[in-house]
Amino acid sequence: MKNRARSTVLLVICVVTFVMIMGFSLAGCENRNEIKIAVAGPFTGSVAAFGEMIKRGAELKAKEINAAGGVNGKTLTLLFEDDTGKEKEAGLVAQRIAGNRQILAVVGHFNSACSLAGKPIYQRAGIVELSPGSTNIKVCEGSDWTFRNLYRDDFQGAFVAKYIKNVLGENQKVVIFFDNDDYGRGLKDGFTEVAEQLGLEIIATEAYDRDNTDFKAQLTSIKAKHPHLIFISGLYSQAGLIASQAREAGITAQLFGADGVDSPDFLEIAGDAAEGTYVSTPFVFELGGPEAQRMAMAFEEAYGIAPDTWAALTYDAVGMIVEAIEKGGENRKAIRDHLASINSPEKGYTGITGLTYFDENGDCAKPAYVKIVENGRFVPAAEQMLGME
Repeated sequence: MKNRARSTVLLVICVVTFVMIMGFSLAGCENRNEIKIAVAGPFTGSVAAFGEMIKRGAELKAKEINAAGGVNGKTLTLLFEDDTGKEKEAGLVAQRIAGNRQILAVVGHFNSACSLAGKPIYQRAGIVELSPGSTNIKVCEGSDWTFRNLYRDDFQGAFVAKYIKNVLGENQKVVIFFDNDDYGRGLKDGFTEVAEQLGLEIIATEAYDRDNTDFKAQLTSIKAKHPHLIFISGLYSQAGLIASQAREAGITAQLFGADGVDSPDFLEIAGDAAEGTYVSTPFVFELGGPEAQRMAMAFEEAYGIAPDTWAALTYDAVGMIVEAIEKGGENRKAIRDHLASINSPEKGYTGITGLTYFDENGDCAKPAYVKIVENGRFVPAAEQMLGME
């Protein structure tokens, strides 16, 4: 009986050991057959509309890559991390991503404050963050591991000031209404410097916090100054309320927002008050090439809505990371080294948003476009300045 019991125990141990070994073996095989990239953005919270477009743009690109055979024959798997658009949460997200050695790179973050929060964490861990949305001038500075595939706010601010001067008229009295965060302040500073050089008259500068919903008192003060134009340096969620409340207050000034206002949700929040608003943006599908049109059709077929600028930039960012893996190797440093080597037009990555290549800081030189709201939708403005002024 003792021998039989001992044999039974040994058999059980052998079976359990075999199952464990096979489990680990299969898990290892599964991991070896996957390429994992994180996508970090505001998937919930006050600017979740950006996150939804980012997620869908990334998903579409991954689906196309996998349908074409994957990455070096392996399945591309995206891991989505929600930073809620908040600096503190972005730091926690960055720590989770950096600590997961299976993740080879990060597409994100979107908000400048979030990219800045993640930057030192990603640098210490040696993992690339490639932002498809952060425009603050300091986002890429001081780290070899941070890149972005759109312009900086000093360029965007200067571009808007020149557009107002050259296209909308010389004698403009301007009010700047800015979100008091890294994005809003940086853009405001870039705009102010060049606007003053051009002779635009800035008659007031007003700040607001991200959680504000009532702007009536500030708008009453602004109305008394009789501005020709209000430049909104912030995001769509507040910009929509500002537009609506400005028109309710009887303010007829031209409204001009930057790329943070470039979201279909601005149109919903502002309603009729959005009509005639200008926005600067990194990309306009209507002015893109055949591949951009193909992507737009595929996106709308998959999700039932048209893609926006951020879906397009994220789509390209995923493509750039995958190209880096295919050409450089399946490890974090190889990805960084490949992206850093894309440092001239000849070596650049051609995506649906145009040609992307990086300077020594990980910044890139790409043009800005202008949209205007007509009949409740964003359309390309009749006059563009595409010389990257």
